[in-house]
Amino acid sequence: MVDTAVSVREYSRAQMLAKHPDIAQQFFASLTDEEWLILPYQWEFWARPKQLAPKGNWARWLLLAGRGFGKTKSLSEWVIQKARNMPGSRGAIVAPTAADVRDVLVEGESGIIASSPPDFEPIYESSKRRLTWPNGTVATLFSADIPDRLRGPQFHWAAVDELAAWRYMEAYDMLQFGLRLGKNPQLAIATTPRPLPIIKELLADKDTVVVTGTTYENRANLAQSFFDAVIKKYEGTRLGRQELLAHILSDVPGALWTREVLENSRVIKTPELERIVVAVDPAATTGQTGIVVAGIGRLWDGGEPHGYTLDDVTLPPGAAPAEWGAATIAA
Repeated sequence: MVDTAVSVREYSRAQMLAKHPDIAQQFFASLTDEEWLILPYQWEFWARPKQLAPKGNWARWLLLAGRGFGKTKSLSEWVIQKARNMPGSRGAIVAPTAADVRDVLVEGESGIIASSPPDFEPIYESSKRRLTWPNGTVATLFSADIPDRLRGPQFHWAAVDELAAWRYMEAYDMLQFGLRLGKNPQLAIATTPRPLPIIKELLADKDTVVVTGTTYENRANLAQSFFDAVIKKYEGTRLGRQELLAHILSDVPGALWTREVLENSRVIKTPELERIVVAVDPAATTGQTGIVVAGIGRLWDGGEPHGYTLDDVTLPPGAAPAEWGAATIAA
C-alpha cells in the first residue's frame, strides 16, 4: 500500500499505481467489465490532488497554474460534476473569446464533451451558445469580450477560463451579479497569472480558495518536444516564471507604463479615430520585431487629443524579415 506524504500531495491514484506495478496488476485484475468501461471517466482516479475542486462550501476556487498544468481538464471536470450533482441547475461558462469557449472548453481535447461519459454527454447547440445535459442542467456560453451579454441571466454556478487574459474586467463584474441562484453559488476560475488587480484581489479575498501549480507537475502528460522546444527556451526567464511557474510578477523597475496605469486606462470602445498607424520596430539587438497598431481620437470639442493602442502583434524572436513584413501588412 502506498501512503506517503509525497504520494498524497503530488500524485494521482493512477500515477501511484504506475510507480508500483505489482499493486497495479492486482488492482486492474480485480475490475469487472463494467468497471473497465467507467474507469476512464473517474476523474478522482486520474486527477492529481491539486486538480480536484476543494471540499466545502467555498464561494470561489482560483486555480492559478502554469501552462500545461491541466487547468482546462480540471475546469471541464468540475463543470460536469456540477451538472450531474445539481439537476436542473443553470451555469455559465466564460472564456476570453467566443472561439476560446468553443474550441477549448467545449470541443477541445480536454474539454467538456471529450471528458463526458457516454451516458451523461451534453447536447451542444452552438447557435444558442448552450450545453444541455440529460438531467436538465443547462450551461450558457459567454465571451468575456462582450460583457453586456452577462447582464440579466442568473446562475447557480459558473466556470471561468484564463481570467488574466480577459480584455474587459466588466465581464467579471457582470458575472458576479448573475451568481445569485441557490444557497451557495460557486465560481471556479482557472488561469495563468498576470499581475492584474483582479488576480491580486482574489488572492487577498478570504472567501477564495487558492490552489497554485506549475507546468512541471504535469510533465508525464506533456510531449517531450514541448519541453525540448518551449521549456528550455523560457526556463529561468522572467516570462518563464510567469507562464511556467505561475509566479505573479511585479512591474519592471523603472518601467514607463506600470500595470496599474495600463489597467486604469482601458476603454470598452474606442471613439471615432482621426488617424490609425502601424508602428514597426525591426529586430536588432533583442531579436524581436515589435508591431503595434495605434490611433488618435477625433477632436470634436478642440480638447487635448487621446491616443489609443488598438493591437499588439509583436512577433517572437527570430522572425525573418519576410515574416514581420507580412505581419505588418496584415495589421
